[in-house]
Amino acid sequence: MPDTLAERAKILAEALPYIREYSGKTIVIKYGGNAMVGAELFESVMSDIALLQLVGIHVVVVHGGGPEISETLKKLGKESRFLDGLRYTDQETMDIVQMVLCGKVNKNIVQILGQNGGKALGLCGLDGGLLQARKLQRDGLDFGLVGEIVHVDPTPVIFAFESGYIPVIATVAAGVDGSISYNINADTAAAKIAIALEAERLILLTDVRGLMLNPANPATLLPVAHLSEIPGLMKDGVISGGMIPKVDCCVEAVRRGVSRATILDGRVPHSILIETLTNEGIGTMIY
Repeated sequence: MPDTLAERAKILAEALPYIREYSGKTIVIKYGGNAMVGAELFESVMSDIALLQLVGIHVVVVHGGGPEISETLKKLGKESRFLDGLRYTDQETMDIVQMVLCGKVNKNIVQILGQNGGKALGLCGLDGGLLQARKLQRDGLDFGLVGEIVHVDPTPVIFAFESGYIPVIATVAAGVDGSISYNINADTAAAKIAIALEAERLILLTDVRGLMLNPANPATLLPVAHLSEIPGLMKDGVISGGMIPKVDCCVEAVRRGVSRATILDGRVPHSILIETLTNEGIGTMIY
């Protein structure tokens, strides 16, 4: 933390070019999973997002809520089941997903953003046909009511911007193959929404520092990775396991018009501000 007024002024001066760069532009932030754990960290993230709005940046929050869903299922005596990294979602689980994501988690984020000076509007993919999906088919596996997004209508998000709100989006989608709702992976939804909005940046908050040449050594963090480097990093095992789908989302977003995508450690206090409004950058940016 800065010890003198001069150091604080220096920090503000450093942020000014970035505020100018992003003012009026759109940043999509995916917030979920283990990055949501802890009240103090939650407040830190919400205050960062509120500040970005206050300096004129259009911020979209796309959230998951896996820990809360698992906790609710456990209370009801139902075991969480995962296939290939995705939650198997039968109809009973889907009811819980919709209740927890679109209700408790979504409205809690809206409330805390408001308490930190932001102005937020809770949405889910069902609102205004925002997210439309069909049943996910992958490698012959049955994921139940897990969906694959086929269309994003950004109209509700644009309306929120024009009305002065931060749209906070729960990742439940309307089925195009029946009168059903689908559970959507939050990383995937954030990337698709960023593409539809022609966003300047996509930020995936997670519980790792980013891409590291040696996962046991934080000093080997890759601050930037060009699209052309991604296949080699996968071949070398630098990108593996649960990081693969996150990188795939970033790659798709960048290939389809988003200027840059960043995998960022949401456990670091004020990581969003450090990444967007300073010279330092602390995650891995794919461009």
